[in-house]
Amino acid sequence: MLIFDLEDAVGPDAKADSRIRVCDAVSSTGYRPREIVVRINGAGTDWHDDDLAAVAGSAADGVLVPKVETGKEVQALADALDALDAPPSLQLWAMIETPRAILRAEEIASASDRLTVLVVGTNDLVNDLHGLHVPGRAPVAPALSLAVLGARAAGKAILDGVFNTIADEAGFRAEAQQGRELGFDGKTLIHPSQVGPANELFGPSEKELADARKIVSAYQEARAAGTSVITVEGRMIESLHVRDAQRILALADLISELQSQ
Repeated sequence: MLIFDLEDAVGPDAKADSRIRVCDAVSSTGYRPREIVVRINGAGTDWHDDDLAAVAGSAADGVLVPKVETGKEVQALADALDALDAPPSLQLWAMIETPRAILRAEEIASASDRLTVLVVGTNDLVNDLHGLHVPGRAPVAPALSLAVLGARAAGKAILDGVFNTIADEAGFRAEAQQGRELGFDGKTLIHPSQVGPANELFGPSEKELADARKIVSAYQEARAAGTSVITVEGRMIESLHVRDAQRILALADLISELQSQ
């Protein structure tokens, strides 16, 4: 997945030209089969409307809107995309990066079926909290958990924020592992060196895959035998374990499919 940025990475004088260049790049085939998302400028800025219209008419898979704080904003964005005749396949992604947004994560995530992904903007969040960037992210840990809870309550995906120190691979791994443990589906990245570790940490491990296969196999055998009691290596297995095992195997299949393209 690639996210082209028209917001923070582009100065005011270059916004219009960058919009054209990004939409041209999105329409090329050089980046496929990767999913392509464009981060536009936020609502209320001078460039937002033109950005949204350009992405709606491009070949992008998604449009990422920063500084979203309410469900009403999401619905307005979805309505605007409909009015622009954006295809139903164009996903709406929302960045939640303020205290207000974190406290309304479920409202934001459930405001429209077009919205599929939340992205936590940790840099802005730490700044708004008057906190500090520290290893372990204790100042924002409650906010991260609230964001994941909101996304899961709405049945949407959620991505963790960026890790700023490119040269610190150990620090990146630690933060990505924390995000995985909190329940994030992935992490936004700012450098190619972070891609491999992120894929490793957020993809299913060999042990997770082996355990998932055992659980699904035991479940299928139990159903065939007409019994509802399932154990794997002495551990009682419930329906929630089966669902999670099936999710892990489906994720592994999707990763394998993408890697083969």
